[in-house]
Amino acid sequence: MTPIRPLLIALLISAIALPTSPLASAQPVAQASTTTTSTAQVKNSYPHAKESIGKVREIYDGTLSPAIAVNTFRNIDRLFPSHRILKSAKPKALPVAAKSISEFYFIDRGRRVSLEQYLEWNQVAGLLILKDGQIHLEKYRYGNSAQTRWMSMSIAKSITSTLIGAAIKQGKIQRLDDLVIKYIPELKDSAYQQATIRDVLMMSSGVRWNEAYSDPRSDRRKLLEAQIAQQAGSSMRVMAGLPQAFVPGSRFNYSTGETQVAAQLLRNAIGMSLSAYLQERIWSKYGMEADATWWLDAPNGVEIGGSGFSATLRDYGRFGLFMLGGGLAAKELILPTAWTYEAGTPKRLRQGDFIPYGYLWWPVNSEQGFQDGAYMAIGIHGQYLYLNPRNNIVIVVWGAQVKPTGGAVVDDQAFFAAVSAQLAENKATK
Repeated sequence: MTPIRPLLIALLISAIALPTSPLASAQPVAQASTTTTSTAQVKNSYPHAKESIGKVREIYDGTLSPAIAVNTFRNIDRLFPSHRILKSAKPKALPVAAKSISEFYFIDRGRRVSLEQYLEWNQVAGLLILKDGQIHLEKYRYGNSAQTRWMSMSIAKSITSTLIGAAIKQGKIQRLDDLVIKYIPELKDSAYQQATIRDVLMMSSGVRWNEAYSDPRSDRRKLLEAQIAQQAGSSMRVMAGLPQAFVPGSRFNYSTGETQVAAQLLRNAIGMSLSAYLQERIWSKYGMEADATWWLDAPNGVEIGGSGFSATLRDYGRFGLFMLGGGLAAKELILPTAWTYEAGTPKRLRQGDFIPYGYLWWPVNSEQGFQDGAYMAIGIHGQYLYLNPRNNIVIVVWGAQVKPTGGAVVDDQAFFAAVSAQLAENKATK
């Protein structure tokens, strides 16, 4: 692919607002696990297992109290049946840098903001900054620790996209321009009949979708209700019933529904659960130090491709390092050559227009961001996985904001840019 000129792209898409991403809301139901470890053993080993939590609908409605929101966000595997992704036998070390970040100030929209103000005002529950694979800052708040698993929200979308890349590398998926219905025949009479996998990864299938999180009538909430029902096939029935709004590949429309289609086609292509595939191809090979969990749409069903993944702060950081390394794990290239570049750069629609999106990743929409090749996975309630390939930086942010969107007082991207600039400057002055 020809490199995209930063200034041209900035001009084309700077007027498009960057939305944040989605999560869930319902009655708690029993947990499922793919491991042989009993539920009692798992609960006894997790420091937050006995905390009171809220309900899934309350998460999306934004009606949890701040304290119950924190408890719920670190216990989401208690809300739905979940698969467990087992930790690696050989965890990858994350050494602490000789010089860490302590006092730090940056400018956000003309306002001078300190590190502590950023953490407090944006209700940050955990923060990890890695440079060259070393920890420059690791911060836990609200009773969290290195053992805490925190929800990803739409960061899960980017994990799903990465697994599709792994399946292409193994030949389990032929190519991105395959029709979706090749892998999900039940959608052959739906609005997805002419959509390709690439269209789905770019959220440009042309299928109508309303992403409003707190509106119980929205398509996003209908998909959530299907998940709450925990009936096999209910998610695909929701997607099959949607009408076509645009020609496939002609319009970008942010849709969590696209990621459930992506999860289903991936599940059908690989012949195993997404959790098992993640464990086999990435989690065990790259050296993740703790188990992770992932929601299912039904008992023994398909993972929720757009949310419901939960992991430790350092393991999110390791996933970021895996991406910065081009998908190399245990001396094996897990992803196709240049996949990480393709996934994290702005894409063109079929008629040639650029969109502010990659393959379920968000390119950083600024001149410096494009120069650095920076891109992000973003989840509602303040979740971020920021990657800066040029400067070899990973930043993980856990948000505890009660409202799905609009809870940030400080622009997170201003913080990421300032951290990147400082760490790049520190390296240059050595």
